[in-house]
Amino acid sequence: MGRLGRGAGRDAARHVAVLPVRREEPVSKGVARSTAEPQGFSRWWLRGHSLLVFIFFYAPIVVLFIFSFNDSNAVGNWKGFTFGWYEAFLDNDNVQKSIWVSVKVCLFSTVIAVVLGTASALALERFRWWGQKAFDAVLYLPIIIPDVTMAVMMLVFFGETAEWFNVIPGVDLSSGLEKLVFSHVAFNISFVSVVVRARLANLDASMEEAAADLYANRWQAFRRVTLPQIMPGVIGGALLAITISLDDVVVSSFVAAVGATPISVYVFGMLRKGVSPLVNSVSVVMLTASISLVLASLVFSRATGSGREER
Repeated sequence: MGRLGRGAGRDAARHVAVLPVRREEPVSKGVARSTAEPQGFSRWWLRGHSLLVFIFFYAPIVVLFIFSFNDSNAVGNWKGFTFGWYEAFLDNDNVQKSIWVSVKVCLFSTVIAVVLGTASALALERFRWWGQKAFDAVLYLPIIIPDVTMAVMMLVFFGETAEWFNVIPGVDLSSGLEKLVFSHVAFNISFVSVVVRARLANLDASMEEAAADLYANRWQAFRRVTLPQIMPGVIGGALLAITISLDDVVVSSFVAAVGATPISVYVFGMLRKGVSPLVNSVSVVMLTASISLVLASLVFSRATGSGREER
């Protein structure tokens, strides 16, 4: 299933987030980037090193996929090919309930995080106001702090403010689903903001100024000029938020309640009883969903980029 916590995507975004967002500076005249291919020993060493890294990353995924079809209860004992574990996965009511919980949490938390993350990115990139640096630093805390710390913070927060949240119509923290949604929103806002702000940093502000010269108000300029150009970043941030939300274990295990267990926490509980082909089949399904989201993001980005070049 990959590492616990918010997954490898979280680690990659963490390294991106701690860097200041800045616009690209033109390369000085007379400075050229070398495109020469390594020769001799360096060439073979680089290829061998790349191959080892590739095997290190993807060999476990191949093994996981193969043994999810193993016709044996023992993971390391291959007895033949079967689809029985995927049939057991589809017939397992607890797994189906956990998947449905994860789907609802991912969708609700992503929608809220995209709206708030995009708004925060616009506020940080397009305006200058008192307390901006402090807000910028606090916004990225969920990316930097450990998962366990974030989980304890959310647990204490909901314990102290449950009565306030229950005043909101339709919100009942005792069910556990709302706590999962709010917790995932808390850390997904940062990731969405990072992606959208990077897109805004490379956006030509003169187009917004031209819209203002044509008597467009701020909302019209945003809807007709800014939003279409940052949409790849918004979609990318949404897909990243869904992936991180689907992969989260630590925070979800702290705030989840009985009857509202996401699939990642459920699979982690299954691992305590030992690794079985059923766990492998569930993990393959989750991995396929994550890869599909990444591919969808890449296809959308390429389609948007090619369309912009044609125009």
